[in-house]
Amino acid sequence: MTKKRWFQVLVGLILVFLLIYLIYKTRFIFDPVLKYIGAIAFPFIAAGLLYYLTRPIMKLLVKYKTPKLVAILVVFLVLIGVVYVFTIFIVPIAQDQSTRFVKNMPAMISGAQDVIDYIEKNQSIIPKEVYGTIDKMMANLQTYIEGFMTFLFSFISQVVGFVFSLVLVPFFLFFMLKDDEKFVPFVTQIFENKKASNLRSLLQKIDHTLSAYIQGQLLVSLSIGIMLFIGYSIIELNYALTLALFGMIMCVVPFVGPFIAVVPAMVVGVFQDPMNVVWIAIIMIIAQQIEGNFISPNIMGRVLRIHPLTIITIILAAGSIAGFIGILFAVPFYAVVKAIIIHFYETYRDTRKNKEDALI
Repeated sequence: MTKKRWFQVLVGLILVFLLIYLIYKTRFIFDPVLKYIGAIAFPFIAAGLLYYLTRPIMKLLVKYKTPKLVAILVVFLVLIGVVYVFTIFIVPIAQDQSTRFVKNMPAMISGAQDVIDYIEKNQSIIPKEVYGTIDKMMANLQTYIEGFMTFLFSFISQVVGFVFSLVLVPFFLFFMLKDDEKFVPFVTQIFENKKASNLRSLLQKIDHTLSAYIQGQLLVSLSIGIMLFIGYSIIELNYALTLALFGMIMCVVPFVGPFIAVVPAMVVGVFQDPMNVVWIAIIMIIAQQIEGNFISPNIMGRVLRIHPLTIITIILAAGSIAGFIGILFAVPFYAVVKAIIIHFYETYRDTRKNKEDALI
């Protein structure tokens, strides 16, 4: 029986769960290590994101015989230029628009309340209990929206300021760009040739998956943000830049992000002119069609190949466990785990096939 596959798998699972239990019971031993990891986690992740975003620029410069250190210097100058342009030209306008939006909130809520009161007085189909619920929601709507807007802009400003002011991020990014080609040989040098080749293939697949997702998602979000800003400007929607920036940020979340992105624009549009709801819907549909048919296929290709229902399930689970941070990192984490599982399954299948061929 000990030679049966199911028995070996069962013993392996028992040992894994036993190891997890022992780690849980002795977790105090790992506290210093976990604190150290927690201290460097954010700058390391931030530098990793910047690495994948800027690596194409460095590779392009190196391809045209530019010394690597000079290429890295150009990358840093580009990042500084982007931050400068964003801070000088975009942040003041967005801040002014968001301030006016919060100040106009009471008038917008009052207008909505007047519409609800008019409908309530001139119809008898909808039960009064429904209006009681609506009145209660409208009474607290301003508090909810103001709290959400305060949290959103506070979160964004803290993240941006923390990422670009933290001393460790530039250092991490510099050495990632400088020594990226040394990582795989360093990891695989302790393995024999066959296992080293297998591990090298796995690391390349993980790198390809992360690169496609991070670069693709940024370009998709940036493209949608630009298209939304152009569309909102054409219909002269109030707070066009702020709403477009909000849409760009929300589109970082795969699949469900665009649906969340359009909600504030709809709210603003319906109070400015009810016809704007139609135009905003058309703008979002056009942006989604361009992104879905031209941008995503050319940028991400079919690297991820994750079903929309799977994405929704992952996002809901990650959001309930780790909040907004979990939503951001859930899909790439799943994509990496999926790539690892597929790689080991293919390795197992090929090994089994080779053994069967050898027996024949």
